Amino acid sequence: MRFVEEFRDPDAAKSVLAAIAHVADEIGATREKPVHIMEICGGHTHAIFRYGLDKLVHGGIEFIHGPGCPVCVLPRSRVDECIELAERPEVIFTTFGDAMRVPGTGKSLMQAKADGADIRMVYSPLDALELARRNPDRQVVFFGLGFETTTPSTAFSIQQAAREGLSNFSVFCNHITVPPPIKALLDDPHMVLDGFVGPGHVSMVIGVHPYDFIARDYGKPLVVSGFEPLDLLQSVLMVLCQIRDGRAEIENQYARVVPEHGNPASLAAVADVYEPRPSFEWRGLGEIDASGLRIRDAYAAFDAETKFGVGYGAAAGRLVVEEPEGAACGAVMTGRCKPTDCPQFGKGCTPEMPLGALMVSSEGACAAYYQYGGARAVEVAE
Repeated sequence: MRFVEEFRDPDAAKSVLAAIAHVADEIGATREKPVHIMEICGGHTHAIFRYGLDKLVHGGIEFIHGPGCPVCVLPRSRVDECIELAERPEVIFTTFGDAMRVPGTGKSLMQAKADGADIRMVYSPLDALELARRNPDRQVVFFGLGFETTTPSTAFSIQQAAREGLSNFSVFCNHITVPPPIKALLDDPHMVLDGFVGPGHVSMVIGVHPYDFIARDYGKPLVVSGFEPLDLLQSVLMVLCQIRDGRAEIENQYARVVPEHGNPASLAAVADVYEPRPSFEWRGLGEIDASGLRIRDAYAAFDAETKFGVGYGAAAGRLVVEEPEGAACGAVMTGRCKPTDCPQFGKGCTPEMPLGALMVSSEGACAAYYQYGGARAVEVAE
């Protein structure tokens, strides 16, 4: 298949790995500490472990796993608010499958469904729209979740609901954006980051220029990457070459998919439907200014927060919920420690009985360590 097999070619990978080792040695001659490269996207984290890239690259390179998993960065308080909505008798609550097993304070959406709440897994917000058409006597709420990748589809659905006058359809908006948390990490004096592998799917929508501040203001390179082994290896090499040469630029390795200025139709829909929130709470990072999106007043009829008085739309404000005791979700999410450093990893927290979202999500760092490390990863944690 074009653009797949070419990026999994073993001989090509050996060539790029040799080039990485050569450049890493050149960098190592001028410094003692390893090069810390953060892959922002959870999809990249899973690809790194699936193909063993962390073991194949030069020993002077350390991957830091970033906050690029939208389910993982969702605080428990937002899950609690989802359950509050879902347990209303007039509501059909719809969500992507990844969010079903994320634990809230007392239960997950999956457990709320078992308790009788009408919660249905959908594959797109269009499925939720169809449910609203078929159930005019029920309120259908779609759990709008994700980075810039999924934001346009929710925006298009809200626009369609407005055109049809579907007053029984609304969105519980939890869409977030990638650049603000990167800035928060770079502003953290305890973080040691030398460069970034940028998210490919997000960049398909927003392009590459929203990352310009990383090079301009912080002097760090970022390379937008695809998801195949050679994509990631080439991106690491491009980051290393910039570090060796003393450059800090935003480069696009994934140019076969990512346009420089993003997708105009998607960006227009997002701008029409959403505006930045003053702040939004992130698991492990706390409140970050202008990092989340909310539905504009023009579409307030389709905003579940306003319609039902929950979340940031509640008159009494929101309750901040602490993370589970003993879990290191926040530290793992911000790259401060590895999943195996968490005392709950593989013991109190497993894919079957997750304590935190990072073990649930298909893009979570803990799930990647557990899935591809298996018993060996648990032994390391012990």
